[in-house]
Amino acid sequence: MEQTKRLLMTFKTTDDKKVSLSVDNPREDITESEIKDAMDLVVSKNIFAPNGADIISAVEAKVVVTDTTSYDLEL
Repeated sequence: MEQTKRLLMTFKTTDDKKVSLSVDNPREDITESEIKDAMDLVVSKNIFAPNGADIISAVEAKVVVTDTTSYDLEL
């Protein structure tokens, strides 16, 4: 079984939609403060424009852990 972690950051855009950015394999010791600072930086620098809309605020962040089990189907 393979386990993967991903930091998922969700933002609100000027067209009132949500957009997410993800970071694979975030540091184990990452803090809420560091995540908030990174998200605030994304908003303040305004370098992303998904579907032509600006990101205007941070909505939520979470670390998603996924367990993957592969099966050999050649019997």
